[in-house]
Amino acid sequence: MTRRFAALMFACLLAAVPAYGQSVAAEVSQSVGVSSEDIAGAGTQARVLGETASGLRLQLEGAWGARSTETESDVFGTAYPYGGGFQVIEAYGEYLFAPRQWVRSVKGGRYRTPFGIYAASDHAYIGFLRPPLIRYGEYYALSTGYLEHGVDVVVGAPRLSVELSVGTPGDVGEAIRRPGVDTVVRAEGTAGSLIVGVSFIDTTPYMPEQWAKGRARFGGVDARWMGGGVQIRGEWLGGQPFDGTTTTGGYADVIVHRPVMGPVTALLRAERLAYAAPEPHELYSHRYSAGVRIRVWKGLAAAIGVSHQAGQLTQSRPTALDFGVSYSARHDF
Repeated sequence: MTRRFAALMFACLLAAVPAYGQSVAAEVSQSVGVSSEDIAGAGTQARVLGETASGLRLQLEGAWGARSTETESDVFGTAYPYGGGFQVIEAYGEYLFAPRQWVRSVKGGRYRTPFGIYAASDHAYIGFLRPPLIRYGEYYALSTGYLEHGVDVVVGAPRLSVELSVGTPGDVGEAIRRPGVDTVVRAEGTAGSLIVGVSFIDTTPYMPEQWAKGRARFGGVDARWMGGGVQIRGEWLGGQPFDGTTTTGGYADVIVHRPVMGPVTALLRAERLAYAAPEPHELYSHRYSAGVRIRVWKGLAAAIGVSHQAGQLTQSRPTALDFGVSYSARHDF
């Protein structure tokens, strides 16, 4: 149903767009990787983007991924799940209004849950080979596989905006939220090189209703700053995955790409997460990661990272070494 819904919606949108003034681009990314956890993975991501002179932007994104073992791990899961065959990730139409209007954009269809630093490019193409703990579906917070079937509206001025999304879950991966209506609100402001955001989500839990009663509600703050080839960013959230429990946690990243480093980008991350629940179900974990991303040639890039985790593991060993290679190509029609 998810694939049919997304394909039908996108086809209808394309049919409604005038042919004049339209530009279309296609992107394909192929990734392969191995980990010291004795896990190998491969994935393909394809995206078609269209934009008209009238301000309507269309996007359709699909992904296929597979891993060599069913061992529970978050390795290679930064943008989409490595398993489950082909899946539609995003399929939406977005109308962009004139810059001087208070309504900035209106989006409808299937899109990523707009909580915190959530775009695929924020996590998948930087060089980290694992998502943050607060975005790993099994850790009672959010998931990189959270998607919405709904409507998203952004209002405000260029330096201060508010985003509202209302829809139903359309998730992929291991954490699949129960059916129901969910709401996400995000406010974002900029001052020079600093971007600060505040988010709130009210949604359904992904755990079975037999023991996960009530709603999942989280609030969070995120910030990004860039200057002189250095980017510092991070998120912190807190709330309940369901009644009677709480989850708090976050991460901080340092990403360095100075001219003297040539094709190399250096990556550092520190993160922690605490899930408070009746014993023995509580979970406390922290992880430290370091790595590099190397642009080998045009769209060809390699990434290598090492991570050490304490507490319940999203990896089978406390210390893991991961290596991945990706190639991306784009064609404008």
